Amino acid sequence: MKGIKLVLLYLVVPFLSLISCKKDPKDDSDIRYQLFQLEGRGWKSRMRTQKVDDIGFTATEVPIQYYLLKNQGSQDLWAIDSIYKANKTERVMEFVFQQEEEKELLDPSFTGISYEEGLKYLAFGIDQDFYVVTSKKDTIPCAGVNYERTYKIAPYQKILLYFSGIQPDEQVQLIYKDKLFKKGTLKFKFNSTDTQIKL
Repeated sequence: MKGIKLVLLYLVVPFLSLISCKKDPKDDSDIRYQLFQLEGRGWKSRMRTQKVDDIGFTATEVPIQYYLLKNQGSQDLWAIDSIYKANKTERVMEFVFQQEEEKELLDPSFTGISYEEGLKYLAFGIDQDFYVVTSKKDTIPCAGVNYERTYKIAPYQKILLYFSGIQPDEQVQLIYKDKLFKKGTLKFKFNSTDTQIKL
């Protein structure tokens, strides 16, 4: 009987100590503070709009942390931070086309091509119309485009533009050579002295 108690003591005590010992949670306060600053500034506060004739062109620089949080959630901020560090030279820009009377922009009266050809161009060819010029005068072509199709429900057309090889603190200017609506070359300058927007 004494031997059984001794064996149980040697087996149960280490097992209980393993269960009761919790890992110390990593301090993610620095990551939380960085995300808090981005959110306080406004995730989409770096927005530039130009209007040519009756079409508005809006470019918005969105931090990649916004999309990481949207996709991953905020449970594991260390994972988000490591993904951000691996991709910190990437830039994402939302680009929105909107007609002032909210008419369908892909109508042949605006583009000069059929509706289907306009859709194909937005989905597959418009990336050639965009590039970024950095403050160091480097020219970065658009690496990819994601067209958010709305099936004529929303009164605008939106695309996401992807650029690679741009340092996080680099100031950029987005250049759009409009071949779809034939409105010329539009320039959207983004700098670090943006006005803060309170949400």
